[in-house]
Amino acid sequence: MISPSAIEEFRTSLRGPTVCLGEAGYDEARKVWNGSVDKRPALVARCAGVGDVISCVNFARANNLLVAVRGGGHNVAGNAVCDDGLVIDLSRMKGIRVDPVHRTARAEPGLTWREFDREAQVFGLATTGGQISTTGIAGLTLGGGWGYLARRYGLSCDNLLSVDLVTADGQFLTASLAENAELFWGVRGGGGNFGVVTSLEYQLHTVGPVFAGIVAYPIQKGKTVLELFRQVTGAAPDELACDIVLINLPDGTPIVGMNICYNGPIAEGERVVRPLRSAGSPVLDQVGPIPYTAAQQLLDSFYPFGLHSYWKSSFLKEISDGAIDTMVTYCGRRPTPICHGIIEHQLGGAVKRVDREATAFGQRDAEYSFMSLGVCAEASEAEECTRWAREFWDAMQPWSTGGVYVNYLGREADEGSGRVEAAYGQEKYARLVALKNKYDPANLFRFNQNIKPSQAAQVARSA
Repeated sequence: MISPSAIEEFRTSLRGPTVCLGEAGYDEARKVWNGSVDKRPALVARCAGVGDVISCVNFARANNLLVAVRGGGHNVAGNAVCDDGLVIDLSRMKGIRVDPVHRTARAEPGLTWREFDREAQVFGLATTGGQISTTGIAGLTLGGGWGYLARRYGLSCDNLLSVDLVTADGQFLTASLAENAELFWGVRGGGGNFGVVTSLEYQLHTVGPVFAGIVAYPIQKGKTVLELFRQVTGAAPDELACDIVLINLPDGTPIVGMNICYNGPIAEGERVVRPLRSAGSPVLDQVGPIPYTAAQQLLDSFYPFGLHSYWKSSFLKEISDGAIDTMVTYCGRRPTPICHGIIEHQLGGAVKRVDREATAFGQRDAEYSFMSLGVCAEASEAEECTRWAREFWDAMQPWSTGGVYVNYLGREADEGSGRVEAAYGQEKYARLVALKNKYDPANLFRFNQNIKPSQAAQVARSA
């Protein structure tokens, strides 16, 4: 137990506000994107800067508090909040400086991709970012980070030039290729396991209007459109990114839809995308030249704040006929209209060409990622949706590589042991454990896709 006087002293030492259990604004402060997450921290510290982050880390370590770190709060596992502990809330740290001459951006971890893209696009620049614009930049980047630009420019973590972070012992470090290089390797894919990142420096690229949008067909054409998606993406240029999903539109129409973005000359994009728009009479065709910022917001309405969400994911070896039939079968018996299955084609290209050992991100040889998403508005439906998503995922495993994108992992209790290691592979995981032993042997930062320190490191720290 921590004395009230110690808590009050800590609170008054911070520049940013804090919210405790029972105080006004507490329920709002503890909410995250996934409505299924209902955790009650003892204290939420809304940091105003690096000094606040250092104070939070030192206070939590000294008092043996559980710690969760919140950026955008979009992680499906709900790792941005914990029961009874301290939430280090970075969501108010939204500084960004774009350097249009050197094509770089220095950004704080409270930014969402919508906010980041707005500032970068003032100069006609962008870097690879998530497809849901309300996602925080930090969590997505530290876990790898793919999006529409990945096949041309690499993952978000491939475009990192440096990070500043506060380690478990309260030290402020910069990590880059020139400074703390092994730590820099680890944060590019290893998530928030090694400290609280307080700024990220990105390489930017010239990105003008893109040829993008959604084209959707009646769900009865699911098999035909999935086969078409396989054919087109199998020979796609690096400029094309595309997802395919079986879901209902907001008006209730069941569809098989493709979310398309071509980052290159508009006329060439129209030519490349044309086959995807030729599967008969579409229910919806909104594909055309649009600003990159608009492309980044195409899917926002499908993933609003507060829905109950359960995800299972894995990389696919291929989109086989059997995988297509399984997608169609399970999406034909979704328990709610907003449950859905997705295949993403945003890997390959530049992602695959990066040196396998350059970053902690694993699975660079994968081309497709599959997700089953059990989603509902009512808590009473969550159990059935979760069961459907698990069964769907199980049925797709014959075509899985065995690997998974770390940012799509749910809670360890749901995923089972070994899934985090599967995201990296045995050799990279061992290297990440060595970094964890060095920078966080007591596992202070464990509310994440956790890389556990070795037993020996924990014993040595205790001694």
